[in-house]
Amino acid sequence: MVKSTNGGNPTNGATRLTLRIDFPGGRLGPGKVELLEHVSRERSISGAARVMGMSYKRAWELVDEMNRMFREPVVMTLPGRNVAGATEVTVFGLRVVALYRAAERRAGSAAEAALTELSAAVRTPHRSPRARREA
Repeated sequence: MVKSTNGGNPTNGATRLTLRIDFPGGRLGPGKVELLEHVSRERSISGAARVMGMSYKRAWELVDEMNRMFREPVVMTLPGRNVAGATEVTVFGLRVVALYRAAERRAGSAAEAALTELSAAVRTPHRSPRARREA
């Protein structure tokens, strides 16, 4: 089974396609898009970082990188409001997420036959004897 996913490690052994877009001023990939999705839900960079298991500093750096990369900000913070809900993904930021996810779906569909053939040529990972004993 070949599928395009929203990033992360495949847990069911399925082949997956990830999309990274390299712009002259930076790059956009599954991790940054997932961060925007979590910021949108949590309305907090620190909350999004916690959900993703990353440091606040790293999440803030990624948001800042995206805000500098695009002509319009993708995330707005409300200064002085150190409370939940003080951060918003902008309308433009939501559009970036939607465009990325649409491109990801299209790329997955377009590459499905090639990924199926490539997947069939990959060796099946073998578990070590120790791993079998522990299971």
